[in-house]
This record gives sequence, C-alpha cells and structure tokens, in this order.
Amino acid sequence: MDLSKPLPTPTPTSAPFWDGLNDGVVRLQRCNACGGWIFYPRSRCSHCLSDDIEWHEVSGAATLHTFTIARQPTAPQFADEVPQILAVVELEEGVRMTSTLVRVTEKAIEIGMQLEPYFDRVADGVTLLRFAPR
Repeated sequence: MDLSKPLPTPTPTSAPFWDGLNDGVVRLQRCNACGGWIFYPRSRCSHCLSDDIEWHEVSGAATLHTFTIARQPTAPQFADEVPQILAVVELEEGVRMTSTLVRVTEKAIEIGMQLEPYFDRVADGVTLLRFAPR
C-alpha cells in the first residue's frame, strides 16, 4: 500500500494557480465580461459562463468562514498531521476555498479571524496553500 500523500496534478486550466503558489503568490481568475472572481480554476466564468477570463495576482488575505479539527487522520497518509485543522476561508475577493490552518493554537481559532497565505513547499515544485493568522 502506497502511503505517500496525494499531490495536485496541474491541468492546463489550473497550472497558473499552482505555478503562482510555487512562486509564492496567490493567483485567481477574474471574468472580463462580468467582473466576477472565480475559484476553483475553470475555463468559463462560474457567474456568466463567459470564456473571457484572466489570471490576477491577489494578496491571499482571507477570513476564516468555518473550520473543524480532525483528531483522527482523514486518510492514512495524513496520520502525521493530526490534529489537522481543516478550514473554509473566504478571500477578500469573495471566493471561498478549503485549506488547512497552520501556526495557530486550537484555543486561538475564531470564526472571522483574519488570515494570510502560508506557502507550504511539500515537494520539489509542489506548493500547497495553507493559511495562518494575520
């Protein structure tokens, strides 16, 4: 049984997001037709279905929307990360994404807390986006 952690597999559509993380920046798509911010990466706007979308560098500043603490491994590959703080964060641009919180004690976690991106280099050429208190 292979217990290595799953890693993202960039596609032509999502590669700019993953490349940005490797460069230490957060990139989101924005629709030129309606102005809506888009996440997860896709080939058409999730608001108006236009294909006129571009990538933009954003700060990655976010607010904690909700969280849970996994005290049991969510999969055998994550046994070394228990307890794991799983979170849904809302970026300033209004998109929500799932991630994990780092550099925070359980007692300090509060819904609405301000977060900043934490670029976690987990393998050669692979960086995951996690969040830490601002």
